[in-house]
Amino acid sequence: MKTATILVIDDSATIRKLVDSHLSEEGYHVELAPTAELGIELAQELLPDLILLDHQLPGTTGLEVCQQIIAIEKCSNIPFVVSSTLRKQAYAEYLQIPNVIDSLHKPFQPDLLKMTVANALETASMIIQSQSSGAAVPEVINETEKAAISGDLTCFGLREIVDFLNNGQQEGMLEVESARYRTMFFLSQGRIQCVVSPSGDQSLVEQRLPEALKDLSPLLKFTMSTGFSAQMDGLVELLDRKMLDPRLLRSLLRHQAAVLTRHCFRSELQSFSFVAGQPVPKLFRRSPLETSLVSLLVEGALSAPGSELDDPEAMGWTRQGLRGQNLDRTGLAARHVQLTSQLDGPPQSARQLAERMQLPTEEVIRVLDGFAMADWVKTEPLVEQKTALVLEYDPGGSSLFRKYLAEDSNPWSGKVVRDEFGLKLLMKRTKPDVLVLSIPDDAPLAVPSNILADMETLGVNARVGVILSANHPAVDQESAPGVEAVIRRPYSQRDIDIAMEKLAGVSIPEAQVVNA
Repeated sequence: MKTATILVIDDSATIRKLVDSHLSEEGYHVELAPTAELGIELAQELLPDLILLDHQLPGTTGLEVCQQIIAIEKCSNIPFVVSSTLRKQAYAEYLQIPNVIDSLHKPFQPDLLKMTVANALETASMIIQSQSSGAAVPEVINETEKAAISGDLTCFGLREIVDFLNNGQQEGMLEVESARYRTMFFLSQGRIQCVVSPSGDQSLVEQRLPEALKDLSPLLKFTMSTGFSAQMDGLVELLDRKMLDPRLLRSLLRHQAAVLTRHCFRSELQSFSFVAGQPVPKLFRRSPLETSLVSLLVEGALSAPGSELDDPEAMGWTRQGLRGQNLDRTGLAARHVQLTSQLDGPPQSARQLAERMQLPTEEVIRVLDGFAMADWVKTEPLVEQKTALVLEYDPGGSSLFRKYLAEDSNPWSGKVVRDEFGLKLLMKRTKPDVLVLSIPDDAPLAVPSNILADMETLGVNARVGVILSANHPAVDQESAPGVEAVIRRPYSQRDIDIAMEKLAGVSIPEAQVVNA
């Protein structure tokens, strides 16, 4: 790879030191000339890619030096950037010289210096040729291809656009734009290959770098660009020579993609465009991510500051449709894939899910945050779960209760048994909120004494309902103390609903009281 050579002709030691320091950091080869005579000599010797020329030189002017240099045949195409404290007044003198393509007003900031030099190197040959021939100078360099599809993001979400393109196996560049930033997703074979943002905030990515990657933070100025530059070619060359650890670089690129993707989902996006066939930049072809949107969103959530996360205690998480995705190809960690299997059924809090998965609660909160951005999960109000144990001798009644307790639409869970021994075993294992007991026709209308004794021994303080035949007399607190709900045979699912609501403490309109 050829390194661009910059010749600085300036009598100020301060300016020479500043330019040398900052341009060398950018990978340029810098040569310094404190006098016009040495500058003209070095120009012939080095044939630099660009000359940064001071307008006010001892005994002469930058204009005279420029004219002398370009009069030399082999130096006739060298581009110049003129620097001066006189601003427009000085630059006006160079308007008729095609080799002078830009000006740099003193005093200047290092960032402006770098930007001016980079732009001059990229556009110099085209501008010199255009001005020498009198042709019009193009407004845009490397004008982008026409977008295959484009639109605003007020009707569609970014997730929908990415899914649409990946499901269609589209290859190209998806560009999304907010008020301040542009972010590009390069897609191929239904996967995200890289994410870059030339105008993005580098510090956003840098601040969230894990400790193992902090030494690579200077590379972000290159990896966040679209990748078509001499500096990026240098990184590729380092990879080819095995002077840069490809595993660490891949981790850096993945972290960058995760942070930028999350930032897009948290920003107010304005528009999108997709350029089909736009190739993945060379560096990312050497180290493609081959990942999914949800994987990047989860990784972005794992590195996000705690202030961005929210876990409402009164809300639970439940699964949404995953649109037929193959979870094995998402790029998610195995434990995070397993978490999705715990999200079927009624909503669960992050703490409950963490206990079931034996994972840190904070990790589960972060993963769920990423899932929510991908529309994989949603939050719903938590319903307090209650436990019921049912003693029912009748097979038909047992079947109805099992069906009721298995439904996700009610707050009940529990077991149905057909003998008192089984009931006692279950009371040992759990402390039920409710007991529903079947009373035989020939038994007295009361909670059996042995069951009462077991409840006292085991510390069970449950509300009690009973199942009676149609022949049993009416029930009241005097005839059946402690009984709070009665179900008469034959009964239906609706009868169970009303009785269980009553046992849960829900007020029941008198017209709905079950055959009491």
